[in-house]
Amino acid sequence: MSADLTDHQPRPVVLVTGVGRTVGIGAGIAWRLAEDGWDVATTHWTAYDDRMPWGRHADDPATVAAGLAERGARTVAVEADLTDVRSPGQVFDAVAAELGPVTALVMCHAESVDSGLLDTTVESFDRHYAVNVRASWLLLKEYAERFPAERTGQGRVVALTSDHVVHNLPYGATKGALDRLVLAAARELQDLRLTANVVNPGPVDTGWMGDDLRARILDETPLGRGGTPRDTAALVSFLLSADGGWVNGQLLHSDGGLHA
Repeated sequence: MSADLTDHQPRPVVLVTGVGRTVGIGAGIAWRLAEDGWDVATTHWTAYDDRMPWGRHADDPATVAAGLAERGARTVAVEADLTDVRSPGQVFDAVAAELGPVTALVMCHAESVDSGLLDTTVESFDRHYAVNVRASWLLLKEYAERFPAERTGQGRVVALTSDHVVHNLPYGATKGALDRLVLAAARELQDLRLTANVVNPGPVDTGWMGDDLRARILDETPLGRGGTPRDTAALVSFLLSADGGWVNGQLLHSDGGLHA
């Protein structure tokens, strides 16, 4: 629904989850969709960053929100612990109260802690499952149950995935389950005439790459550079647009040919 679907109408609302840092893919997507004519709700969970190498960026959600407002969007940022089964419903309640019903859902949230077959703990695996699979299912469920009847045929669901599994077992395994949830929505929610697709952006350096890995990716990618949040945002923008409305039930790679 970029401008071609929103002229002379209120801006539709998109919920983008996992927008905790300005350098993240979620922020890049949120800003692009605001430019396209969406009002943008976001979620974040700052406590997650405390466990990550990059640390806490407590001011980033407000900075993202300011960027959205500069792009003409109404916005609300909801802090959400997606390990809590009540959280998806609370998120949709907060978004509806501030912006109205959600037309599109873009899921960028993720638990991602490196470990392999032999050193993954049950606690870590369960946390990955709770965030990457269970919360995604519950967000999809809330989205479908609350979908506004007047928007039938305009709905969009996009989720970000990954095929990285080796030494990243709980993340990769639960992303595989996420794929199936979203692709099922293309059929199971067909009465809403929505589209549901999965995007694999490949490795995008948002602060987690070391020099050796970055150099190897540059060497192996046919286009000779690494991916950026803008690259992923461009594809998500298309999928949420009217022109992207015939693409449905697909897992799409946006990685410069790295997987080829």
